[in-house]
Amino acid sequence: MTQIRTPVALTIAGSDSGGGAGIQADLKAFSALGVYGTSVITALTAQNTCEVRAIHDVPATFIADQLNTVLDDIQVDAIKIGMLSRPETIFTVAAILRERGLTNIVLDPVMVAKSGDKLLTDESVAALRAELLPLATLITPNLPEASVLLTANEAESADEMQHQAQQLLALGPQAVLVKGGHLANSASDDSADLLLTATAAHWLPAKRIATANTHGTGCTLSSAIAAGLAKGLDVQTAVEQAKTYITAAIAAADRLQVGSGHGPTHHFHAWW
Repeated sequence: MTQIRTPVALTIAGSDSGGGAGIQADLKAFSALGVYGTSVITALTAQNTCEVRAIHDVPATFIADQLNTVLDDIQVDAIKIGMLSRPETIFTVAAILRERGLTNIVLDPVMVAKSGDKLLTDESVAALRAELLPLATLITPNLPEASVLLTANEAESADEMQHQAQQLLALGPQAVLVKGGHLANSASDDSADLLLTATAAHWLPAKRIATANTHGTGCTLSSAIAAGLAKGLDVQTAVEQAKTYITAAIAAADRLQVGSGHGPTHHFHAWW
Protein backbone atom coordinates (compact mmCIF):
# COMPACT_ATOMS: atom_id res chain seq x y z
CA MET A 1 0.00 0.00 0.00
CA THR A 2 1.35 3.43 -0.97
CA GLN A 3 1.64 5.80 1.96
CA ILE A 4 0.75 9.48 1.56
CA ARG A 5 3.45 11.63 3.12
CA THR A 6 2.33 13.71 6.08
CA PRO A 7 2.39 17.49 5.40
CA VAL A 8 4.79 19.23 7.80
CA ALA A 9 4.97 22.86 8.92
CA LEU A 10 7.63 24.53 11.03
CA THR A 11 7.09 27.47 13.35
CA ILE A 12 10.00 29.74 14.32
CA ALA A 13 8.71 31.89 17.16
CA GLY A 14 8.61 32.56 20.88
CA SER A 15 6.90 30.43 23.50
CA ASP A 16 3.75 31.67 25.27
CA SER A 17 3.51 29.89 28.62
CA GLY A 18 -0.18 30.84 28.78
CA GLY A 19 -0.79 28.79 25.64
CA GLY A 20 -2.69 31.39 23.63
CA ALA A 21 -0.11 32.74 21.20
CA GLY A 22 3.38 32.06 19.83
CA ILE A 23 4.65 28.51 19.41
CA GLN A 24 1.71 27.05 21.31
CA ALA A 25 -0.91 28.73 19.10
CA ASP A 26 0.99 27.77 15.96
CA LEU A 27 1.19 24.10 16.88
CA LYS A 28 -2.49 24.03 17.80
CA ALA A 29 -3.45 25.58 14.45
CA PHE A 30 -1.23 23.16 12.53
CA SER A 31 -2.81 20.21 14.32
CA ALA A 32 -6.37 21.49 13.92
CA LEU A 33 -5.81 21.82 10.18
CA GLY A 34 -4.29 18.39 9.66
CA VAL A 35 -0.61 19.29 9.49
CA TYR A 36 2.26 17.90 11.59
CA GLY A 37 3.95 20.72 13.51
CA THR A 38 7.63 21.20 14.30
CA SER A 39 9.15 24.14 16.14
CA VAL A 40 12.16 26.33 16.76
CA ILE A 41 11.80 28.39 19.93
CA THR A 42 13.38 31.86 19.79
CA ALA A 43 12.37 33.14 23.23
CA LEU A 44 10.75 31.93 26.45
CA THR A 45 8.11 34.06 28.10
CA ALA A 46 6.55 33.96 31.54
CA GLN A 47 3.01 35.07 30.75
CA ASN A 48 -0.65 34.39 31.35
CA THR A 49 -3.87 35.98 30.11
CA CYS A 50 -3.18 39.14 32.13
CA GLU A 51 0.51 39.94 31.74
CA VAL A 52 3.94 39.16 30.35
CA ARG A 53 6.07 38.90 33.46
CA ALA A 54 9.46 38.01 31.96
CA ILE A 55 11.17 37.23 28.63
CA HIS A 56 14.27 35.11 28.11
CA ASP A 57 15.83 35.26 24.64
CA VAL A 58 17.32 32.06 23.27
CA PRO A 59 20.93 32.49 22.02
CA ALA A 60 21.21 32.69 18.24
CA THR A 61 23.61 29.73 18.17
CA PHE A 62 21.03 27.48 19.84
CA ILE A 63 18.31 28.74 17.51
CA ALA A 64 20.56 27.66 14.64
CA ASP A 65 21.05 24.26 16.31
CA GLN A 66 17.30 23.75 16.60
CA LEU A 67 16.62 24.81 13.03
CA ASN A 68 19.39 22.76 11.43
CA THR A 69 18.54 19.69 13.49
CA VAL A 70 14.90 19.74 12.40
CA LEU A 71 15.80 20.35 8.75
CA ASP A 72 18.48 17.64 8.69
CA ASP A 73 15.84 14.98 9.36
CA ILE A 74 12.37 16.27 8.51
CA GLN A 75 11.09 17.53 5.17
CA VAL A 76 9.38 20.81 5.98
CA ASP A 77 6.68 21.92 3.54
CA ALA A 78 6.02 25.40 4.95
CA ILE A 79 7.44 27.74 7.57
CA LYS A 80 5.78 30.31 9.78
CA ILE A 81 8.07 32.94 11.32
CA GLY A 82 6.86 34.93 14.31
CA MET A 83 8.61 37.50 16.48
CA LEU A 84 12.40 37.56 16.18
CA SER A 85 13.43 40.25 18.63
CA ARG A 86 17.16 40.63 17.99
CA PRO A 87 19.22 41.36 14.85
CA GLU A 88 21.53 38.38 15.42
CA THR A 89 18.51 36.05 15.52
CA ILE A 90 17.14 37.52 12.28
CA PHE A 91 20.52 37.19 10.53
CA THR A 92 20.89 33.59 11.74
CA VAL A 93 17.43 32.46 10.62
CA ALA A 94 17.69 34.24 7.26
CA ALA A 95 21.09 32.72 6.52
CA ILE A 96 19.85 29.17 7.11
CA LEU A 97 16.68 29.72 5.06
CA ARG A 98 18.78 30.99 2.15
CA GLU A 99 21.35 28.22 2.48
CA ARG A 100 18.65 25.54 2.49
CA GLY A 101 16.66 27.12 -0.36
CA LEU A 102 13.44 26.88 1.64
CA THR A 103 10.11 28.07 0.24
CA ASN A 104 6.51 28.58 1.46
CA ILE A 105 7.63 31.04 4.14
CA VAL A 106 4.94 33.02 5.99
CA LEU A 107 6.35 35.95 7.95
CA ASP A 108 4.21 37.48 10.70
CA PRO A 109 6.23 40.64 11.53
CA VAL A 110 5.28 41.05 15.19
CA MET A 111 6.66 44.49 16.03
CA VAL A 112 3.96 46.46 17.85
CA ALA A 113 2.30 45.59 21.17
CA LYS A 114 -1.46 45.96 21.68
CA SER A 115 -0.60 49.07 23.72
CA GLY A 116 0.93 50.61 20.59
CA ASP A 117 4.50 50.34 21.88
CA LYS A 118 7.21 49.14 19.47
CA LEU A 119 8.57 45.71 20.41
CA LEU A 120 11.66 45.83 18.17
CA THR A 121 14.55 48.25 18.01
CA ASP A 122 15.15 50.21 14.81
CA GLU A 123 18.14 47.95 14.14
CA SER A 124 15.96 44.84 14.38
CA VAL A 125 13.30 46.34 12.12
CA ALA A 126 15.97 47.19 9.53
CA ALA A 127 17.33 43.63 9.70
CA LEU A 128 13.85 42.16 9.30
CA ARG A 129 13.16 44.40 6.31
CA ALA A 130 16.46 43.61 4.58
CA GLU A 131 16.94 39.94 5.47
CA LEU A 132 13.54 38.27 5.77
CA LEU A 133 11.05 40.19 3.64
CA PRO A 134 12.80 39.18 0.37
CA LEU A 135 12.65 35.51 1.44
CA ALA A 136 8.96 35.53 2.31
CA THR A 137 6.23 33.95 0.24
CA LEU A 138 3.77 36.04 2.24
CA ILE A 139 3.98 38.65 5.00
CA THR A 140 1.01 39.32 7.29
CA PRO A 141 1.35 42.74 8.99
CA ASN A 142 -1.47 44.59 10.67
CA LEU A 143 -1.70 48.33 10.04
CA PRO A 144 0.63 49.42 12.89
CA GLU A 145 3.22 46.84 11.78
CA ALA A 146 2.94 47.96 8.15
CA SER A 147 3.58 51.55 9.22
CA VAL A 148 6.71 50.51 11.16
CA LEU A 149 8.08 48.52 8.22
CA LEU A 150 7.55 51.49 5.92
CA THR A 151 8.49 54.21 8.43
CA ALA A 152 5.16 55.85 7.60
CA ASN A 153 1.97 56.97 9.28
CA GLU A 154 -0.60 54.27 9.92
CA ALA A 155 -3.13 53.85 7.10
CA GLU A 156 -6.51 55.43 7.83
CA SER A 157 -8.48 54.37 4.75
CA ALA A 158 -8.81 51.43 2.38
CA ASP A 159 -6.95 53.40 -0.31
CA GLU A 160 -4.03 54.11 2.04
CA MET A 161 -4.06 50.47 3.11
CA GLN A 162 -3.73 49.34 -0.51
CA HIS A 163 -0.99 51.89 -1.18
CA GLN A 164 1.03 50.61 1.78
CA ALA A 165 0.50 47.01 0.65
CA GLN A 166 2.01 47.98 -2.72
CA GLN A 167 4.99 49.57 -0.97
CA LEU A 168 5.51 46.45 1.12
CA LEU A 169 5.33 44.23 -1.95
CA ALA A 170 8.12 46.31 -3.48
CA LEU A 171 10.37 45.29 -0.56
CA GLY A 172 10.59 41.74 -1.87
CA PRO A 173 7.91 39.33 -0.59
CA GLN A 174 5.86 37.43 -3.18
CA ALA A 175 2.58 38.50 -1.54
CA VAL A 176 1.32 40.77 1.23
CA LEU A 177 -1.69 40.27 3.50
CA VAL A 178 -2.45 43.54 5.30
CA LYS A 179 -4.83 42.94 8.19
CA GLY A 180 -7.38 45.74 8.43
CA GLY A 181 -8.78 45.22 11.90
CA HIS A 182 -7.30 48.49 13.15
CA LEU A 183 -9.05 50.37 10.33
CA ALA A 184 -12.54 49.60 11.62
CA ASN A 185 -14.25 52.30 13.68
CA SER A 186 -17.36 52.56 15.79
CA ALA A 187 -19.45 53.20 12.69
CA SER A 188 -18.48 49.90 11.08
CA ASP A 189 -18.61 46.26 12.13
CA ASP A 190 -16.52 45.13 9.17
CA SER A 191 -12.91 43.95 9.43
CA ALA A 192 -11.50 43.45 5.93
CA ASP A 193 -8.02 42.23 5.06
CA LEU A 194 -6.23 42.87 1.77
CA LEU A 195 -4.20 40.22 -0.07
CA LEU A 196 -1.93 41.76 -2.70
CA THR A 197 0.23 39.89 -5.19
CA ALA A 198 2.13 41.08 -8.24
CA THR A 199 -0.93 40.44 -10.39
CA ALA A 200 -4.05 41.04 -8.29
CA ALA A 201 -5.61 42.54 -5.17
CA HIS A 202 -8.19 40.55 -3.19
CA TRP A 203 -10.26 42.04 -0.37
CA LEU A 204 -11.31 39.53 2.28
CA PRO A 205 -14.26 40.96 4.23
CA ALA A 206 -15.42 39.66 7.59
CA LYS A 207 -17.76 40.86 10.31
CA ARG A 208 -16.13 42.06 13.52
CA ILE A 209 -16.90 39.64 16.37
CA ALA A 210 -17.67 41.06 19.81
CA THR A 211 -15.29 39.25 22.18
CA ALA A 212 -12.34 40.14 24.37
CA ASN A 213 -10.80 36.72 23.80
CA THR A 214 -8.61 37.42 20.77
CA HIS A 215 -5.15 36.69 22.19
CA GLY A 216 -3.02 34.99 19.55
CA THR A 217 -5.19 35.75 16.52
CA GLY A 218 -2.27 37.03 14.43
CA CYS A 219 -0.12 34.01 15.27
CA THR A 220 -2.99 31.66 14.54
CA LEU A 221 -3.88 33.25 11.20
CA SER A 222 -0.30 33.15 9.90
CA SER A 223 0.22 29.56 11.05
CA ALA A 224 -3.10 28.53 9.49
CA ILE A 225 -1.89 30.01 6.20
CA ALA A 226 1.37 28.07 6.54
CA ALA A 227 -0.66 24.91 7.15
CA GLY A 228 -2.51 25.48 3.90
CA LEU A 229 0.72 26.01 1.98
CA ALA A 230 2.13 22.82 3.55
CA LYS A 231 -0.85 20.93 2.12
CA GLY A 232 -0.13 22.27 -1.36
CA LEU A 233 -2.65 25.10 -1.56
CA ASP A 234 -1.82 28.24 -3.53
CA VAL A 235 -1.40 31.47 -1.56
CA GLN A 236 -4.87 32.89 -2.19
CA THR A 237 -6.66 29.66 -1.29
CA ALA A 238 -4.48 29.18 1.81
CA VAL A 239 -5.28 32.73 2.96
CA GLU A 240 -9.02 32.36 2.31
CA GLN A 241 -9.22 29.06 4.20
CA ALA A 242 -7.12 30.45 7.07
CA LYS A 243 -9.38 33.51 7.29
CA THR A 244 -12.43 31.23 7.56
CA TYR A 245 -10.70 29.18 10.25
CA ILE A 246 -9.61 32.14 12.42
CA THR A 247 -13.03 33.80 12.12
CA ALA A 248 -14.68 30.65 13.45
CA ALA A 249 -12.04 30.31 16.18
CA ILE A 250 -12.74 33.87 17.35
CA ALA A 251 -16.51 33.32 17.21
CA ALA A 252 -16.11 30.27 19.47
CA ALA A 253 -13.59 31.89 21.84
CA ASP A 254 -16.12 32.66 24.57
CA ARG A 255 -16.83 28.93 24.90
CA LEU A 256 -13.40 28.66 26.54
CA GLN A 257 -13.02 29.61 30.18
CA VAL A 258 -9.26 30.17 30.44
CA GLY A 259 -7.73 32.71 32.80
CA SER A 260 -9.14 36.02 33.99
CA GLY A 261 -7.71 38.38 31.36
CA HIS A 262 -7.41 38.62 27.59
CA GLY A 263 -8.23 35.03 26.65
CA PRO A 264 -7.27 32.88 23.66
CA THR A 265 -9.19 31.98 20.55
CA HIS A 266 -10.61 28.46 20.28
CA HIS A 267 -8.21 26.58 17.99
CA PHE A 268 -10.16 23.34 18.29
CA HIS A 269 -13.65 24.83 17.93
CA ALA A 270 -14.64 22.14 15.41
CA TRP A 271 -13.84 19.30 17.83
CA TRP A 272 -14.58 20.43 21.39
